[in-house]
Amino acid sequence: MRIIFMGTPEFAAPAIDSLIAAGHEIAAVFSQPDKPKGRGYAMTPPSVKVKALEHHIPVYQPTSMKDGEALKIFHEIQPDVGVVIAYGKILPKDILDAPQFGCINVHASLLPKYRGAAPIQWSVMDGESKTGVTTMQMDVGLDTGDMLMKCETAIDPDETAGELHDRLSEMGAELIVRTLDALQKGELKPQKQDDSLSCYAKMLTKELCAVDWSRSALEIHNQIRGLSPWPVATTILEGKKLKLHRSALSGMEVPEAKCGEIISLEPLTVKCGTGAIELLEIQAEGKKRMSAGDYLRGHKIDTGTILQSSEG
Repeated sequence: MRIIFMGTPEFAAPAIDSLIAAGHEIAAVFSQPDKPKGRGYAMTPPSVKVKALEHHIPVYQPTSMKDGEALKIFHEIQPDVGVVIAYGKILPKDILDAPQFGCINVHASLLPKYRGAAPIQWSVMDGESKTGVTTMQMDVGLDTGDMLMKCETAIDPDETAGELHDRLSEMGAELIVRTLDALQKGELKPQKQDDSLSCYAKMLTKELCAVDWSRSALEIHNQIRGLSPWPVATTILEGKKLKLHRSALSGMEVPEAKCGEIISLEPLTVKCGTGAIELLEIQAEGKKRMSAGDYLRGHKIDTGTILQSSEG
């Protein structure tokens, strides 16, 4: 099939390889504009652009999809279908309707659950035991179109959002190929979404990072792994911010202690509202991420030290 591909981050890039390997023609790629990154604020292309250029595919990076210029490109290329994966822009109806078979989206959840911008992270933070990817015929709503195909996977209790992201990215790349194969054969059976079962996965912000030690160990563990690798859960140790990258639920018998109190150093264990949590990988301000054991070898901390939820 002749495809216009719309996507931006690393999550979407593997699908380009999969579609080309399956014999499809990607006639053009639309991606978000390059952005300044790093300490030098060098202009950096998005992952999808980099992948497209590897395959010598023309790349368009409009600031708007609503000014008629993108539509003009669609009419010139005359794609059979649009494939949209984490593009990051709202597509107007004239773009959605431009390809012969409309636009198909790969969404990183089992719709209708976790519509929105951060489905992977929220499924982990909410302690879900399973998730997956869904292909969907796009409409003008936010992830509300008819579902086409699904692929389900279990979420490991210690899996981070970053690790799940990588698995779902590959699953999505496989599922869009299967979906287009079924589309060509006339075998797709679109299903309406039940709006009553939906929930919204809002964008991540740094306001979500501060750990409240009065919460249960399970809730805090899910917060830490759901915010890894970005924006990363945080606590305050002796007046300075400490990033928490990886944790595990503690099996030790929890002594009488205050919430946020360090109750063991081997391993580094903190009392929560109920239960306790082991901090496995942490990062001090201005330092590299490291194991808690390595951190403790260079920093003297005593049991009884209290981790604060916020500064001040």
